[in-house]
Formats: sequence, C-alpha cells, structure tokens
Amino acid sequence: MLLTKTKDIHLRNEREAALAEKFDEVAKQLESYATENDERGMFPFASFNILREAGFFSLTIPEKYGGYEASLYEMTLVLERLAKGDGAVALAAGWQSCLFLNYREGNRWKEEVFAKVCQGVVQNGDILNIFATEKKGGNIFRGSQPETIARKTANGYLISGEKTFATLAPIADPLIVMAWVEEEGVLGEFLVRKSDKVVVKETWNTIGMRSTGSDTIVLNEVFVPEEALLAKATGKDGGLKNRSTFLFIASVFLGVAHAARDFIIDFAKHQQAGSLKKPIAEVPHIQQKIGEMEISLTTSRTLLYSLADKWDRFPHQRNDLLNDFQAAKYTICHQAIRIVELAMRVAGGRGLSKDFKLERLFRDVQCGLSMHPADDMIVEGLAKAALFSE
Repeated sequence: MLLTKTKDIHLRNEREAALAEKFDEVAKQLESYATENDERGMFPFASFNILREAGFFSLTIPEKYGGYEASLYEMTLVLERLAKGDGAVALAAGWQSCLFLNYREGNRWKEEVFAKVCQGVVQNGDILNIFATEKKGGNIFRGSQPETIARKTANGYLISGEKTFATLAPIADPLIVMAWVEEEGVLGEFLVRKSDKVVVKETWNTIGMRSTGSDTIVLNEVFVPEEALLAKATGKDGGLKNRSTFLFIASVFLGVAHAARDFIIDFAKHQQAGSLKKPIAEVPHIQQKIGEMEISLTTSRTLLYSLADKWDRFPHQRNDLLNDFQAAKYTICHQAIRIVELAMRVAGGRGLSKDFKLERLFRDVQCGLSMHPADDMIVEGLAKAALFSE
C-alpha cells in the first residue's frame, strides 16, 4: 500500500522550506480576496499590498541591490503556492519576478540603469512588466513588427501606440515598452514612466484570470530621454528568449490545479450522497478519478522541479534546455486542465455553481493554453528539432 504523503519532497533545504511556509500563509490571505476579485474582474490592489508587505517583489532582485536573489527553483515553489490561493494574482505578480530573474541572468541594460530600477522595486515598491503585444500586430514572438513607434527627436524619443494584454497595467510604473525605432529599423526596449500621456483603458473582461489587470495601455506622443532606450534587438522575438518564463507559467497553472486537487479531496472526505452511508471518498469510481489526478499532479511537479533544478545548477546547459522547457509548459498546462476536469467530475453538477470554488479554478486553468508559446508553436518546434536537427 502507498503511504500518505505528509511532506513536500521538493523542499530540499531550510531556505526553501522557509519560503514555502511563508508563502503558504500569504496564499491563504490571497484566497480570502480571490472570489471577490474574480466576480468584480477588477485589479486586486489589496492582494498586491499583501504581496508587497511579504517582500514578494524583491525576491528575484539581486542581493547587491537589496533583494533576496531567489533562484528559478525557489520562485517555482513560491508561485505554485501563491496560485493555490489566487491564480490570477500569482500570474500577474509573477511576470515582474520573472522579468528580474531573466534580466539578472542575461541583462542587456546598462548596469547603472538596472541597478536604479532594482532599487526602485526594493525602496519604493515599484512594479514593472514588459508590454509587447498589440491588437493588430499580435505578438513579437510570432515575428510581428510593433505598430508602436518611437520617433527620434533632438533629445530623445516620442513614443505612440497601444499595447494590449498589458498585465499589471493599473499598477505598473515604470513600464517597459517594446517599440519600433523608425530611423534605425530595429526593435527598441524603452523605460517609460506613467504620465498624462499614458492612458490605461479598462478592456480586460475574460472568463478566467479575471483580475490580472491585463488592460490596454495607450501611449500618446510620450517623450522619453535618450537614456530611456534600454536595448535594441533585430531578431524576430526581440532577443527575448527567456526560457525560464515557461516554467513560471507552468508553475502558476499547476498551482491552480493543485488547489482544485486539495479542494476536491476535502470535499470527497466529507460529502455523503443520500444513497450512501459513507463519504463518497470510499466509492471506487471516485477513487479512480482522484488516483488519476495524483498521477498527473505528481508527474507534473516532478517535471517542473527537475527542470528548475537543472537550470539553476548547470548554467552552461541553459541553451540546450529550450525544447525541454517548452515541452514542460505544454505538458504541465494540459495536465493541469485534466486535473481540474477530474475534480469537476467528482463534484458532479455542483461544480458548475458560481458559489463553488471549483468553478473559478476550472475557468482559470483554461487560460494556460493562451500563454506564450502557444501549443502549435511548441509542437512545430519540437517536430522540427526531431526531424531536422543533426
């Protein structure tokens, strides 16, 4: 007989255990707001205040600039836990932590600029994100050229355009804006402070992840000085090959599924159908579904944490991990959906109720399929690697 797990085997040391304990408690606080956040579909400022007080936004800031310098493995632990409390908050907040993790490992900015931005997070509580997607142009990862234009002036640039799916738009400041530098024909990465020339339009109204604040940002002839141009890139993806992002996405949606698993197990232990004289947890077909959930959860977590560990321990191998990370994003997001679907089957018709926590988790977990890279890009890339790589 299998023994019941009493400990998370992915906690390897005291530092990780302390992070897990701390953010388990933070997740409980976030969960107290999650239903209201979802119903209102408005940005969860109270939840972000909780994260600020917990020091979340400094986790991936380098120690030399006052941060915790968390590893990818540690951030995976934290984000999975936060998503168990509120997936939308974890997804939105995770973009900023992932941004600094990626830039810390492969920074294209001048060090003095990076230092100043890091200190803004630690000292002022600044929250940032990169804004690249546009309604017409789509995503630069698919090779589109931004319609957001940066025109050279005597002392800097004037930036105009619209960014959609702009997660953290209500709270982010400064913004990292991807814009086309007309005079040079290159993609530019600009640091933009909010002003009356930057307008946030509340356009985010979705079935899931409703409180990520992924609104539209309109830039109306926003002037920035020359030093606001942080980097230039000519590749179709702007050089933003941030592979660790794939595990961040996977950890959030796996956290949503983990919450569904925990919820439905408690439900099954205490729910007794009128025709039975025992909890439904003792019914064979319920045990079958929960067993299948455990297989998906266990294999997904093992894949997630083994890759995060490899990324941290073997920096020289990171260029070889692209296919593994994309396959993990694909597999874990699909398995997360499967876990929540099985939980819904255990719940029966009750799972469809808006008053039932599982209904929110079911909607949230579907959004993993919309996160970059999309399934078709992953499948095509892996197929070509198998067919044509030497």
